Amino acid sequence: MKKKTISEIDNISIQRNYKDTVFRMIFNDKKELLALYNAINETNYDNINDLEVTTLENAIYMTVKNDVSFVVDMMTLNIYEHQSTVNPHMPIRDLDYVTKTFAKFYENKDIYSSTQKIKLPNPRFIVFYNGKDKEPARKELRLSNLYMFPEDNPQLELIVTQININPGYNDELMEKCKTLNDYTQFVELTRKYEKSYPIEDAINIAVDECINRSILADFLKKNRNEVVSMSIFEYNAKLHEDTLKEDSKEEGRAEGRAEGRAEGREEGRQEERTNSISTLIATLKELNIPENQIIEQVVNKYKLTPEDARERVKSQN
Repeated sequence: MKKKTISEIDNISIQRNYKDTVFRMIFNDKKELLALYNAINETNYDNINDLEVTTLENAIYMTVKNDVSFVVDMMTLNIYEHQSTVNPHMPIRDLDYVTKTFAKFYENKDIYSSTQKIKLPNPRFIVFYNGKDKEPARKELRLSNLYMFPEDNPQLELIVTQININPGYNDELMEKCKTLNDYTQFVELTRKYEKSYPIEDAINIAVDECINRSILADFLKKNRNEVVSMSIFEYNAKLHEDTLKEDSKEEGRAEGRAEGRAEGREEGRQEERTNSISTLIATLKELNIPENQIIEQVVNKYKLTPEDARERVKSQN
């Protein structure tokens, strides 16, 4: 199979979808989202009008606050995330998100009133995990686990349920939600082929096989270019993140061997930071991300001023 470069993928609507993930693209469809909700909660809602999407749309990739959020029948606020790495800070992220979302429910009401009672939907927090590290079928991530001083009954608690969607886990859930099962198979096929092919070829081969086997077939036929481009972006972002972690470990080992050389370590960190920024800019440019959006992402990830970020982006033209 001839290797495609990113620039050869025709009509990539990355400008619109670059902040999405494939998971989010799939479950932005209200019909699929309602089916996933029914599978998790053992309900049988069939009217998509019972579902109101509340996902924040101003987040950007790698600092995304939420994948999918929705209210069902004005009773529950469901915040769903997808992660390929275990993140103990999910409760903090969801706390930030649910606070912003709740504000929409009382923005025209008087929260200081003693007579007007405000009603809020019950929040439910779920993260779907499909990383390569071994994790249990389900586990709870608690906000209180991050507190400096443990308490038996913390006054503020938030519990996120992590559901492992790798093959061999939560089979009953997978049987109830074919689309979630199909998504897992697509990821597994991509991982299988990336061992033998460049990532772009691996994704294209996985897409072809999924279509032939009726796995997410309609979705992949309709959104093939977006799926390929986003999968490459997700892969590169994960590779970039893993590289930073490995660099950080190596730096720690070097610091242990050269204790007391604070000035040299600081120079090394600055050089690593500069290289990391350059790598991110290069990756986004390769994906044809508009310059203003690259600047926004650099500002958010590395806490630079817009002027400094703009100068760095232009210097790599």
